[in-house]
Amino acid sequence: MSPEGKKLFNIIILGVSFMFIFTAFQSCGNIAQTVITNLNNTDFHGSGYTSMSIIYGVLSASNLISPSLVAVVGPQFSMVISGVFYSLYIAVFIQPATWAFYTASVLIGIAAAVLWTAQGNCLTENSDENTIGRNSGIFWALLQFSLIFGNLYIYLAWQGKTHISESDRRTVFIALTVISLVGTVLFFLIRKQEDTKAPGDDDSTNEILGESSSARNKMMRAVAAFKKSITLSFTKEMLLLSVTTAYTGLVLTFFSGVYGTCIGAVNRFGSEEKSLIGLSGIFIGVGEILGGGIFGLLSKKSRSGRNPVVMLGILVHFIAFYLIFFNMPNDAPIAPMEGTDQVAYMIPSKEVAMLCSFLLGLGDSCFNTQLLSILGFLYSEDSAPAFAIFKFVQSICAAVAYFYSNYFLLQWQLLIMVLVGFFGTITFFTVEWGAAAALAARGSDYSSI
Repeated sequence: MSPEGKKLFNIIILGVSFMFIFTAFQSCGNIAQTVITNLNNTDFHGSGYTSMSIIYGVLSASNLISPSLVAVVGPQFSMVISGVFYSLYIAVFIQPATWAFYTASVLIGIAAAVLWTAQGNCLTENSDENTIGRNSGIFWALLQFSLIFGNLYIYLAWQGKTHISESDRRTVFIALTVISLVGTVLFFLIRKQEDTKAPGDDDSTNEILGESSSARNKMMRAVAAFKKSITLSFTKEMLLLSVTTAYTGLVLTFFSGVYGTCIGAVNRFGSEEKSLIGLSGIFIGVGEILGGGIFGLLSKKSRSGRNPVVMLGILVHFIAFYLIFFNMPNDAPIAPMEGTDQVAYMIPSKEVAMLCSFLLGLGDSCFNTQLLSILGFLYSEDSAPAFAIFKFVQSICAAVAYFYSNYFLLQWQLLIMVLVGFFGTITFFTVEWGAAAALAARGSDYSSI
């Protein structure tokens, strides 16, 4: 297999592995609160929302040390270990215990930081400035298939169910644990890239992510990775991209938690209101996959860079926010368990709700594929610290959004996303113009998004 073929193979395996792990994890997350509600009459007294707060909080803090861990262990083995902890979190639901549930929440927060830092490093190692856009799109599209499979299960298997039996719970979570482990094992298929640098070449990536077995050298690489993370955090480009990244964190919370809650709270949807949550997730996944495919696989046909894709993403999201504002009752995010009978500016429409789900996914793919692409381009030699900072900012904002979503009416949540999204788009444009200038200075063709 040619070197380019090997790199493409690695990207596909990376995407498929993430697809299996997050099919299991997202399915677990979507049904966790329903399962926990049925368990709270027993000795189990956990909360799915508290678990998510712990996960995102620990994830944010762990991104400060994840580059050092990846530097010592290596990206491939880092992803394998992280996948094992994802599987353990899911397995807790086979025989739930409150202490195990919250302990696993802490561990998966650490594992998630390491997993995404290693993913960014692996993506960059197997890409160059001409293929980073394509590879980001392929990875993102494969990852988002997890939304299709997980939510299709919810829509079909949980329709009309009001109580989850112990047998149902065990069967489901044993299956999800196995699926997660399959994705973890697939990481072993990623092939290592040969070192093409001369022995005397100065390569900061090798300094940070080299393969020396010396304990002293590993410690030096870990310290160097931590210092590099701090240094990169205060660069002009990273500060500007942090605003865009913050927006993706807010949107992540909205479409993965708040919007489904809104749909499930609208009593005018009738008996379909709960199953529509799963259908909404499917439409989000379709939008994510379509966006990843178009802006990744077809990226070489673009001659104008990343900015048009990000512009499309913000326009699509603004349309979605406008329709959601008109379609969803204002109190839907914080409605009581019995739901809400209020009406917004139109009679709630299932069709409009599903269209908005699709638009949320499509717009999100626009932002994330281009952020992965520009980070891989700008920080090809410091990919682990760069992607750790990306995940740190995104996770912090997701955690903040989860907190205020329990208190803010829908209109205020939408307004926050509009404002942050507007400024995030402007800051992305600024960085991209700088990247275009850098390419021009090197005499490269500006054709990769």
